[in-house]
Amino acid sequence: MVLHPDAQRLLDMMKASGRPPLIEMAVEDARKVFAAGRTVTQPDPPEVAEIRNLACPGPLGDIPLRLYRGIGTAAGAKLPTLVYYHGGGWVIGDLESHDQLCRQIANEGQCCVIAVDYRMAPEHIFPAAVSDCAAATRWVFDQADSIGVDASKVAVGGDSAGGNLAAVMAIMARDEYLPKISFQMLIYPATDMAMQTESVARVKDTFVLTAATMQWFINHYLGNARDVHDWRASPARVADLSGVAPAFVLTCTHDPLADEGRDYAQRLEREGVSTIYVHFADQMHGFITSGRIIRAAGVATTMAVAAMRSAWSE
Repeated sequence: MVLHPDAQRLLDMMKASGRPPLIEMAVEDARKVFAAGRTVTQPDPPEVAEIRNLACPGPLGDIPLRLYRGIGTAAGAKLPTLVYYHGGGWVIGDLESHDQLCRQIANEGQCCVIAVDYRMAPEHIFPAAVSDCAAATRWVFDQADSIGVDASKVAVGGDSAGGNLAAVMAIMARDEYLPKISFQMLIYPATDMAMQTESVARVKDTFVLTAATMQWFINHYLGNARDVHDWRASPARVADLSGVAPAFVLTCTHDPLADEGRDYAQRLEREGVSTIYVHFADQMHGFITSGRIIRAAGVATTMAVAAMRSAWSE
């Protein structure tokens, strides 16, 4: 499938900038380059009704959070809420990298979004991110009354590595390690660290995320453990998915994670989970946070939010 002209334009801009691949950079340099790209790729952040920086206790200290309330929502009302875990391969990204997306979700969802700034690799290897996300998600339930959250309508979501963490949180909630989750929003999620699908072999160069880049992320995240079979790293490896929260799963063709995301959606459906699966045939990994250049980003976000609101209405 041919890449959409918007996505090709972004690739051309990256090439013209002379930016080296992430795998050729030191981690701190990769983080700086990723952060600098936001002003070029992301739309201006929309106004929201409220934005508040918070923190919750974590395994090794406070975990930074950011709370958004959608514009037009009633002050003081208990809102349905999405706990959002940012993408970036468990190595790069932060509250700022996904600020625009979280604002858009809060506004379109007429909801609260709470973004989680979990610990990242290689300073904090697996399962640090899982532990932080679980602690933050549990805190949202515990503090629901004080922060204006409807605890009966708490969803989890994320893109890429964040989609991986959201899928893990949904399994943990099913197994009662966390309170009940109402919905999971999985945007081109990483679901299997083994990296053995056809799309891994197909997407090798030129794109934002390649098989080599993904392996670079995994190596940093798993460290010396290298246990790809642990479902907390590879949720597709869990024995049973029945009973997890209803799901929205988005994939795109030009992405090494395309097939594992598709397979995860199909398995969810086979095992009785209400699942909406959407595939963008002409897009590449990372497009949903590149809305200034790739117009499909807004469409994809609106679709994900509509699925979440539908789940909350049932």
